[in-house]
Amino acid sequence: MKTPSSNETVVEQFRKHKSDTGSAAVQVALLTARINHLAKHLEGNKKDHISRVGMLKMVGQRRRLLNYLGQEDQKAHKTVLTQLNLRK
Repeated sequence: MKTPSSNETVVEQFRKHKSDTGSAAVQVALLTARINHLAKHLEGNKKDHISRVGMLKMVGQRRRLLNYLGQEDQKAHKTVLTQLNLRK
């Protein structure tokens, strides 16, 4: 799992204001970090199906948050996609 300090840096990078810890952009960034970490884990542990299911649930949650962000703020949506190197 990621260290708290790396989560803090992700939050600092994507927050809208000083006390923002739960906006859609921050949640997408945190989910992306967790998904990337699990993807690396699953490369070496191909039979870990429980972690794979959890990762797929996170991917779905991230997709829903990105859809919401795209409906609410197109500029923020595009910025998040480019900074996280995600495809749309």
